[in-house]
Amino acid sequence: MTHVTINLTGGREHVQEAILWRLCREFNVKVNIQKANVDVDFGWVQVELEGPVEDIQRATAWLMTTGLHVEALQRAVGA
Repeated sequence: MTHVTINLTGGREHVQEAILWRLCREFNVKVNIQKANVDVDFGWVQVELEGPVEDIQRATAWLMTTGLHVEALQRAVGA
């Protein structure tokens, strides 16, 4: 399994969306929220994605199409 830590940052248009739910549901990745700060106008969340590398790559590619700022922080590949 692969673990990737990413920061997601978005404005008002993203705060009300179920983005983390879609990651779990549509891309077969496990999402662990490590830190977050969300209000009505702005939000950021640091999450760890866990799963097969192909699923994490697809999930990350989709996140980039949402208009969120996506920043990869750390990657670990396990056996």
